[in-house]
Amino acid sequence: MGRAGRWLPVRFDASIAAPYVFGMLTTHPLRTFAATTFATLACCGLMTTLAAAQDGPSLPPEVREPLIPLPPGATAPQPEAELEAEPAPEADEEALPPMPGKSAKSGKQPLDRDAMLEELYAHLAKAESPIDAKPITQTIETLWLRSGSDTIGLLMRRALKAMSEDKNELALKLLDAVVELSPDFAEGWNRRAYVYYKTNDYERAVGDLRRALALEPNHYKALEGLGAILRESGQKKSALKVYEQILRIHPQAPGAKEILEDLTVEVEGQRI
Repeated sequence: MGRAGRWLPVRFDASIAAPYVFGMLTTHPLRTFAATTFATLACCGLMTTLAAAQDGPSLPPEVREPLIPLPPGATAPQPEAELEAEPAPEADEEALPPMPGKSAKSGKQPLDRDAMLEELYAHLAKAESPIDAKPITQTIETLWLRSGSDTIGLLMRRALKAMSEDKNELALKLLDAVVELSPDFAEGWNRRAYVYYKTNDYERAVGDLRRALALEPNHYKALEGLGAILRESGQKKSALKVYEQILRIHPQAPGAKEILEDLTVEVEGQRI
């Protein structure tokens, strides 16, 4: 192929050649020549296949040929068996490839993460239906989980697994470590706030939600949690403002419009 790309070596397939050669046996006047040709091709194909079976697995991963030509500078993906298998409790956490510029050692956020979120929030604000909004929110929430650190990523996966199994004490310990190691990671504060909410520790939950929103003002999930706590604690005017903010960011947020309407009636009724 040259420098533009590489191809997987072509292997002989006797099953493809067979119909053509057998046609020669019935129609071609040189039947003996056709029979000899088929036997020779079949033997060559068998020898090629056996050689590939013996030699193929011994090749190291870095020299295995890709199935399609690769652009200049690209590398072939490694087989799944050779990748590190770390189970993730939520599929969306692994939905995106590693962000450009990610540094596992430094733990710094990729330079373009904020720009990507800003663009996604702009699209979300214009979504005309829940169907339009769903893929946008899935991408946003996946980006929220991107800490830029392998250590934080591992702690978060274990914390989310503990949360899904209602192991709140374990989840809190893991999330304590997350916010201590990475205090600028908004999703760590948001997830710990949820565990506090589940355990009826509303004061700490509100504190963590405010920390998350200070780092990520458009975090509509943190706003939903804050609005729910304010509403349950009787602070309906404050809750009303929170839900108005949610709908500015995410107009298709499930149930938000109905809650806003109820809060509007309740607050206006109090004024009367």
